[in-house]
Amino acid sequence: MAESGQTREKKVRLSFKGRLIGWNVASLVRFFSVTYRWRLHDLAGVANSPPDHPMIWTLWHNRVFSILVAYRKYLPFRQGATLTSPSKDGEIIAATAGHFGVDAVRGSSSRRGAAALVELKNWIKRGSDILIVPDGPRGPRYRCGPGAIKLAQLTDAKILPIRIEYSSYWKFKSWDQFRLPKPFSTVDIYFEPLVEVPSKLSEEDFEKERQRVENILNPSHETD
Repeated sequence: MAESGQTREKKVRLSFKGRLIGWNVASLVRFFSVTYRWRLHDLAGVANSPPDHPMIWTLWHNRVFSILVAYRKYLPFRQGATLTSPSKDGEIIAATAGHFGVDAVRGSSSRRGAAALVELKNWIKRGSDILIVPDGPRGPRYRCGPGAIKLAQLTDAKILPIRIEYSSYWKFKSWDQFRLPKPFSTVDIYFEPLVEVPSKLSEEDFEKERQRVENILNPSHETD
């Protein structure tokens, strides 16, 4: 789509180092992913019958290793963009996402937040899905920030909560306890039922919607 290509070039300007690291990370993701046993649990019914409206993908920060492959594997014809922070880590994520045909919008709650929200709304108006990691970029872990709920409230996009579980993984000593699935492990992808957020919400009702998405992403057994 010509408009998307022009937008991508305008929005994302990555350094040579960022692009190089992104290429290496994308190669690692692809190499590991061909060894996995993938299992989709499509409770939302979006894989067999993709909706005619944009979706806001949400999942926890420590499960992002598998999400780009899952996006291309189960919804290969969707157009999407991901929100990444303006930091160096965000640049690497943006570069990595580009190798899977996913654009990037740079911003966070502390830097370029308002501008990023406007850009995300424009992506949705053009029919694109958006990927938001609601406990990123620095946590607290498993705590859903307001961004995805606010974006859904302002647009016609529905939230697709995604849970990802690994049968075997390495856990990093980072704030999010990042999980890297080991080769030949099983990757279970759960597309939870879509969440529609009303356009008009009181402060109390907004908090209920935020908590609802958080509860979906946090099954009762998730304590670590």
